[in-house]
Amino acid sequence: MAQTGKSALKIAEIASPDLILLDVLMPELDGFATSRCLKAQIATRDIPIIFLTALSETNNKVKGFEVGGVDYITKPIEQREVLARIQTHLSLQKMRQYLLTQNRKLKQEIDTRLQIESKLQQRTSELEQTLKYRESIRRIQEKIRDSLDENHILQIATQELLKLLSVDSCQLELYDADKKIATVIYEYSNGLPKSKSISKKIEYFPEIYQQLLQKIPLQLITNLEPLNSDKNYFTSLACPIFENYSQEGVLGNLWLLRSPEQVFTKLEIELVQQVANQCAIAIRQARLYEAAQQQVKELEKLNRLKDDFLKTISHELRAPMSSLQLSVETLDKLFQQEGKQKSPLFTKVLGIFHQACQRQKQLVDDLLSLCYIDAKAEVIVKEWIDLQICIPEIAELFLEQTQIQQQHLLIDVPPQLPQLKSDLSTLDRILRELLNNACKYTPSGETITVSAQATETKIILSIVNTGVEIPLEEQERIFAQFYRIPNNDPWQHGGTGLGLTLVKKLVELLDASIEVESKSNQTIFSVIFIREGREEE
Repeated sequence: MAQTGKSALKIAEIASPDLILLDVLMPELDGFATSRCLKAQIATRDIPIIFLTALSETNNKVKGFEVGGVDYITKPIEQREVLARIQTHLSLQKMRQYLLTQNRKLKQEIDTRLQIESKLQQRTSELEQTLKYRESIRRIQEKIRDSLDENHILQIATQELLKLLSVDSCQLELYDADKKIATVIYEYSNGLPKSKSISKKIEYFPEIYQQLLQKIPLQLITNLEPLNSDKNYFTSLACPIFENYSQEGVLGNLWLLRSPEQVFTKLEIELVQQVANQCAIAIRQARLYEAAQQQVKELEKLNRLKDDFLKTISHELRAPMSSLQLSVETLDKLFQQEGKQKSPLFTKVLGIFHQACQRQKQLVDDLLSLCYIDAKAEVIVKEWIDLQICIPEIAELFLEQTQIQQQHLLIDVPPQLPQLKSDLSTLDRILRELLNNACKYTPSGETITVSAQATETKIILSIVNTGVEIPLEEQERIFAQFYRIPNNDPWQHGGTGLGLTLVKKLVELLDASIEVESKSNQTIFSVIFIREGREEE
C-alpha cells in the first residue's frame, strides 16, 4: 500500500496490479494527478482505477471519471459494496484482457490468411502467365518450323517476342564464321534508334560475349547513347542462339530492351531462351534445306548436261550405224542377186557384223528413249485398252523367237478382265521390253507366261519365266542404268543394260508401279495399275 501518489506510481509500474484503489486526498500528488500519470504510461494505462474518497460532490465524481477512473466510491464505505464493485471490475478487466487476446489471435489469423491468399493469387497469376507463355512459345515454334526460309524465321522470332513481352526493342544478331563479329540481322522496336546491319567486334566487349559464347543468358543495364541523359538507359536481356545437345557452337544472340526500372523475370528469360533454341534448330534446318536445294540445282544442271551429251552422242552414232547396217544388208543382197556362193566363214562374219549393228542400234534407241522420256510425259494420252486383244497381239511378236529357242510361250488372260485405262504405245513398249528380257534369260525347255488379273482396286500384268532365279542382292539393282545380271544370259544375246531402267521410267509415267519377285526357280515381273471405273470418265 502506497502512502503517496509518487510511491503509488512506482509500485504500480513494478507490480502491475490487477486493480488500483486510489484515494483522491493524498500528499504531494493527489489521486486525480496520479490517475493521469498512470494512464499516460503504457505499462499501467489498462489497469482499472477505483476512487475511494470523502469528496462526494458531483464535479469531483465527473473529474474522477475524466482522468480514467472506472468507479467512484464515497465515504462512509460499505465493505460489502466495495468488495462487490472490486469483484465486478476485476471480472470486467479479465474479460477485456480475454477479448484483447482473442482479437490479437484473430488479427494474426486474418493476417495469415491474407498472406496465404496473396501468395495464392501470386501463384495463380504466375501459373496463368506460364500457360500464356507456353501457348505463345508453341505458336512461335509452329510459325518458325513451318518455314525453311532463314530470313523469314528470324523476322518471326523478333516480331513475336516484341509483341509478347511488350519490350521496347528486340534484335537478333548472328556471328560470322570466325565468331569475331556480331551483326544485327533483324530488329523490331518502338521508337528506338535502328541498329539493323550494325556490326560489333567481339573483342571490344569481352565481358558480355565471353558469357554469351558459353551459352549463358545475360541481363544488364545498357545505355544506347552514352553522351545523352539517363533516359537512354535500358534493361537488356541477351539469350544465346544455340541448339541443345548439338556439337555446334552459338550462332548468335537475341537482345531485348525495356525501361531500366523493369527487369526480366526468370520465366521471361526461360521463354526467350526457348525461342532462341528453336531459332537455332530452324536456322540449321533452313541452311540444310538451302544446301540441299543448291545440290539439287547442281545435280539438275549435271543431269541436263548428261542428257545433252547423250542426245548428241546418240544422234551422232545413229547416222554411221544406220550406214553400216545398210551396207551389210546391201552386201548380202548383192551376193544373193549375183548367185555367188558365200563361204561359211564369210556368212559367220556377216552374221556377227549384222548382230553388232543391231545391238548398237538398240543401245542408241534406248539412250534416246531415256533422254526424251521426260518430254514423253507431256504426250501421254490415256484410253481404254482391251487387254484380251492387246496382250495376245504383243506376245505373238515373240512366238517365232521362243520356238527357235525351244521355249514355251503361254498367255493367261481371263475373259471377264476389265479394260485398262492407259497409254497404248507406252504399255506396248513396256510389255515388249519385259518379254524380250524374258526370252533372253529363259533356258531351253522352260516356260514364259504373260498373264493379267484384276482386283477391286488394281489391274496387274505379269511376265513369268521359269528356269531362272535372280539372287536377292541383285534384285535391288536390276533397274539401275547399264546394270546387267552377271553370268545369267544362256543365249548370249548381250544387251545394253538399259531395258529395265527404261521399263521402270515408262511405268512411272503411267502412274503405275513395277515389282520383281524371284524364287522357287522362277522370276515374276508385275506391273501394277490403279483400277479406274468407266463412270470416272
